Amino acid sequence: MTETSRDARRAQTAERIREAARQQFGANGYEGTTIRSIAAAAGIDPSLVMQHFGSKAALFATAVQLPAVSDGGGERAAADHLLDVLGIRFDALPAETAALVRSMLTVPEAADTMRGYLDERVENLARSLDGDDARLRALLTVSGILGITITQHFLRLSAFEGASHEDLLSAARGWVESLTTGSHPAESGAPQ
Repeated sequence: MTETSRDARRAQTAERIREAARQQFGANGYEGTTIRSIAAAAGIDPSLVMQHFGSKAALFATAVQLPAVSDGGGERAAADHLLDVLGIRFDALPAETAALVRSMLTVPEAADTMRGYLDERVENLARSLDGDDARLRALLTVSGILGITITQHFLRLSAFEGASHEDLLSAARGWVESLTTGSHPAESGAPQ
C-alpha cells in the first residue's frame, strides 16, 4: 500500500510541475522560463523538476502537448466542431496552447509539437470532408484558426476589441461552412 501512495504522490507532484510549466511557458515563452521559476510556481524544490523530467526541453515537450480532439463524421459535424474550436479560440487560451504558440517560431521542440498536432488536425478534418480538394480545404481551415489565435491573443489586433464573442462566431460561420462544404463562389453563382 505504501508503494501505491508513493506512486500517487509522485504522479501528483509530476502533474503540479506540468501545470506550473504550462503557466510559466505560456506567460514567458521557452526562453523566459527557468526550472527555478517552474519549481517556485509548483511549490517544490528545483531538483524535483529535474528528477521528474530530466531537462527543461523534456518538460516543455510534455507540458505543451495539446489534447486530442475527436472529430465527428460528416461535413455538418465538421463545421459544428470547427465553430466550437473557434468559440474556444475567441476566449482565453489554455496555458499549453499559449506556451506552444508563443514558442513555436523559436524553439525546435515547440515547432515539432505544433507541426505534428496541426498535421493531425488537417488529416482528421480532411477525412470528414467530401471532394478532391478536401485536404486543401482542411489545411486552409486549420491554418486560418491558427492565424486567428495569433492575431487575437498575441498580436492583439485592435479589430478584436469591439467584437463580441457572438459576433465573431456569427461572422466565422459562413467562412467555416464554405470551407467544409466545398461550395465555391464561382460554382454557386455568387460574385467573386
